[in-house]
Amino acid sequence: MTDQNPVSNGIALGRVRHLWQLLEPLHAVLYFAPEALEEAAALGLETGERWPSYFAWRAAPLGAAGPDRVGSAFYSFSPEMVGRYIPAAWDVASPEAVLAARGRAVDRAYRALLGDRVDSPELAEAASLARRAAEAADVEGRPLATANAALAWPSAPHLVLWQAATILREHRGDGHVAALRAAGLDPVEALVSFAAIGAAPEETFQSRRWSAPDWAAARERLVRRGLLEPDGPATATEAGRALRAEVERRTDELAAGPCEALGSEDLARLATLLGDFWLAAIGSGLLPMTTTLGIGKA
Repeated sequence: MTDQNPVSNGIALGRVRHLWQLLEPLHAVLYFAPEALEEAAALGLETGERWPSYFAWRAAPLGAAGPDRVGSAFYSFSPEMVGRYIPAAWDVASPEAVLAARGRAVDRAYRALLGDRVDSPELAEAASLARRAAEAADVEGRPLATANAALAWPSAPHLVLWQAATILREHRGDGHVAALRAAGLDPVEALVSFAAIGAAPEETFQSRRWSAPDWAAARERLVRRGLLEPDGPATATEAGRALRAEVERRTDELAAGPCEALGSEDLARLATLLGDFWLAAIGSGLLPMTTTLGIGKA
């Protein structure tokens, strides 16, 4: 469980994590909404699986980045998987064209998801608060947060909300990578160790397409460190669970700045406002029930 102790200005780390849990589905609809797949297809991207558009949508703020840069920023995907989609995406459409299509995709997906609520005062207020939080985020040394924060803000409140959610989730994700590296967990070890605490089944994490030998070697390294039990299904030891708890605590700490900038009252107000939109995203059936994020399980 996440440490509930307050951060420096009195915002509990549990509230920092709760904001991420509310915003993550609002960001992630881009990767699953049929409207987004239609926009991807119009660009010329393959849509038989979600990964070609996922890599294009998420990497486009970095510019025409190569596989090494994208793989480093995304962290958990195998180099072979990254190399399959990057830089092939930029041969189909420029990053600028992808970003324009991404905006259209979010607009259409949110209108389908929220209906008349895209024009509601509640959404406009949520967007304003979320933008304040996103603009307060320290993006120094955080490549995906920096790239998204550098984009011009749209005018429509529902697009502002999505962009703010994206900056905040990438800000948290960049911090999570820093926490993993500080814990001495390379990309495949990060997945194996997270699966070992029950965050999701191994097959969910194997969607990142590390080979069986890569997975087995990472498991052996974790066993040697005393982080996994040596026999049977991959199961974290007490030390392994403690290390993963420390990674999540540190991730929350590194994500706390935007919440601190909002302050307790406005943070609570934003969480309240987001609840209805979170329910719409979760209730849409678009998002998978089990993901590599381990929401509610870490």
